[in-house]
Amino acid sequence: MRFRWVALAALLAIGGVFSPRSAKAALRPTLHDKTKSVTIDFASQVKPVLSQYCYSCHGEKKKGGLDFRIYEDQASASKDRAVFEKILNKLQAHEMPPENKPQPTDAERGVLTNWVATTFFKCDCDHPDPGRVTIRRLNRAEYNNTIRDLVGVDFQPAADFPADDTGYGFDNIGDVLSLSPVLLEKYLAAAEKILASVFPLDGRGKAGGAATNTLYKRLMICAPGRVPKLDCARLVVTNFATHAFRRPLSPEEQQRLVGLFTSLDAQGESFDDAIKMTLEAILVSPQFLFRGDIQPEPNNEKAVRPVDDYALASRLSYFLWSSMPDGELFNQAAHRTLRRNLEAQVRRMLKDPKAHALVENFAGQWLQLRNLKLVSPDTKRFPAFDDGLRTSMQKETELFFEFIRQQNRSVLEFVDADYSFLNEKLARLYGIEGVEGEEFRRVELQDRRRGGLLTQASILTLTSNPTRTSPVKRGKWVLENILGAAPPPPPPNTPQLKEGKSALKGSLRQRMEQHRADPNCITCHERMDPIGFGFENFDAIGAWRDTEGEFAIDASGKLVSGETFNGPAELKALLLKQKRDDFVRFLAQKMLTYALGRGLEYYDKCAVDQIMKRLAKEQFRFSALILEIVKSTPFEMRRGERAPIEVAGRQ
Repeated sequence: MRFRWVALAALLAIGGVFSPRSAKAALRPTLHDKTKSVTIDFASQVKPVLSQYCYSCHGEKKKGGLDFRIYEDQASASKDRAVFEKILNKLQAHEMPPENKPQPTDAERGVLTNWVATTFFKCDCDHPDPGRVTIRRLNRAEYNNTIRDLVGVDFQPAADFPADDTGYGFDNIGDVLSLSPVLLEKYLAAAEKILASVFPLDGRGKAGGAATNTLYKRLMICAPGRVPKLDCARLVVTNFATHAFRRPLSPEEQQRLVGLFTSLDAQGESFDDAIKMTLEAILVSPQFLFRGDIQPEPNNEKAVRPVDDYALASRLSYFLWSSMPDGELFNQAAHRTLRRNLEAQVRRMLKDPKAHALVENFAGQWLQLRNLKLVSPDTKRFPAFDDGLRTSMQKETELFFEFIRQQNRSVLEFVDADYSFLNEKLARLYGIEGVEGEEFRRVELQDRRRGGLLTQASILTLTSNPTRTSPVKRGKWVLENILGAAPPPPPPNTPQLKEGKSALKGSLRQRMEQHRADPNCITCHERMDPIGFGFENFDAIGAWRDTEGEFAIDASGKLVSGETFNGPAELKALLLKQKRDDFVRFLAQKMLTYALGRGLEYYDKCAVDQIMKRLAKEQFRFSALILEIVKSTPFEMRRGERAPIEVAGRQ
């Protein structure tokens, strides 16, 4: 208990407590126009398009509470970004006007696209704004991995920490990673537990086994009997804090830390106990718990500068490893050679086993694999499902993602591929012969109805109901996680599809077509349902079927943009042919969001466009995606800070 008071005092002494914003932010829409930007007049060019195609619903009828007639000129329209973002998104997705209404030409859609781009999203790609990331604490995965690499412990001290909040689909977003009193208490307890494994006590409460402890030898880089006690303490504490803070210490920081050891030593603590409590204090310091970049011009919010090499090393390591920089990155940062060796370092890091963190933390959240443990298919209807199959489902997807990363394959294979990774249990579910035993192996697929993420049992199970498939969930998942075109939430009190005795008659498809006849529902369902029906040959746990009870499966569909398909093979081929750029852009945006720890803004469009260009030239290789993100302006640069607010009576 005494350590906790010492640690709290040190917490305030070693740099103060950071206070990141904790409010969740809604995802900001990103714009990607495909036409050349030109000057467009609202009154003579934009308003006539709205009048011809939109006023019939969003005029006198005020459908959705919107009346576009109020926008008479550029001044009135330019005040309402949110409305025109919605208009743009609906037009680009071909959701509006409805299919049974007159449709604008590509040129007319281009007028609106370019007007919105130049009015609300104009950015200077010759002098791009890199944005600024909120100082953020380590999330649970980052904390565990950092402690592993810093101290060498083989347990997960953050296992009982409160769950991290998420923003933009990820739990490493600075704006939502707050520090609660409960979490601070957990940090204090974890620091004690971690250092107790380094300084084990014998039966008399003394550290008799420490000298032979591997972790002890790792941290105690000198012995007080051979080096003067204070000099040895300074070496141990400075070395540990330098790695913990992921940068060199300032003279003031070193003085405060050594002063803490000296104070404990003067109170009669043994050398090991004084060192132990000093290291514990480092582990609850905000300099360890939080990640931030040192900014050379803190009072100039318009200044754009490269982040220093140590901050760049941390950005790299937490992006690819979810952990602290290793010795090689520290060495590169110390010699200021990291920037000119970025590509070599990225390739080295991607080959390291620690890059599996991309599977666990990026793919696990992008694909929502973390939710697989929560699903509960009805085992009476699907007797093949058990916890072993659940584990196999997740393993297939993780191995698939890992293979694309390790072998530097095209990211387009996420949508469709001619191979997967199966064991006997999963192969039996898929109806594939010749795979025996629990060991996973790469299996060449004989037809394209399987292949890629969309037809893996993990995704198909995640997007089903316990007793049946859900074309709505499956279609929504593809829109949200593959095409980046998430539909709006359903209106309040939207009824669910009736089940049991009160259910509508016919196949699931027929019942859903009756269910969605409500004009308030048809717009969104027209986008989701056809995609979902394309996967109806897969039951609620991903097994192939040709019938649903007495009804033959109809897996045909028509996208809102007009393209038709029949079955999963044709749907995947269509997505790669017609929606390839949408998928690649969305994946680049998701990966960049994850790498930066913040949501993307309109000024990040320049970086995303550049990533897209390079990816196409590199045949969409996974390493090209990573390299272009690392080389991007928002990753390597940072905007300055505002001047601090003066508080009366405070020095």
